[in-house]
Amino acid sequence: MYSVGLAYLFWLVSGFGALGFHRFYLGKIPSGILWMCTGGLGMIGSIYDFLTLPGQVREANIRNALFDGTAARGQPWRHVEDGNVRIVKEKESVERAILRLAKQNKGIITASEVALEANIPIEEAKKTLDTLVSKGFAEIRVRKSGTLVYTLPELMDSDSPLEDF
Repeated sequence: MYSVGLAYLFWLVSGFGALGFHRFYLGKIPSGILWMCTGGLGMIGSIYDFLTLPGQVREANIRNALFDGTAARGQPWRHVEDGNVRIVKEKESVERAILRLAKQNKGIITASEVALEANIPIEEAKKTLDTLVSKGFAEIRVRKSGTLVYTLPELMDSDSPLEDF
């Protein structure tokens, strides 16, 4: 992770940006060489860098987070905001949220519970649950109270609180 303070320090030490040390630090090797050979493009580039260095650091942090390969290996993404990096887990699939919720609730779930847990509209949750029913992974049942529920039989303890629909 790159630091704005350190980038400004390199800018200052390199003759107010004329030698481009800050560009080398941010991974901009070709432009760092150009800055060294031209004195920061006649100091115009150095002044530009002084004014835009926080944005350049933010870009370098984003580039570093995207291309370091952590997401490709199934690890969480790094989200860079204002030069700070925070870990963001990948969004869970709706099916995985359904299975996790069904396991917690002993195989019995409702569309509203899935919508709340997966952060999706109720219509999408119902459609996904209906798809699982049509594929044979789930069943529709009615509780004695009249509430429509979806069950995943392999995750259920018993059928006692339900009646068939």
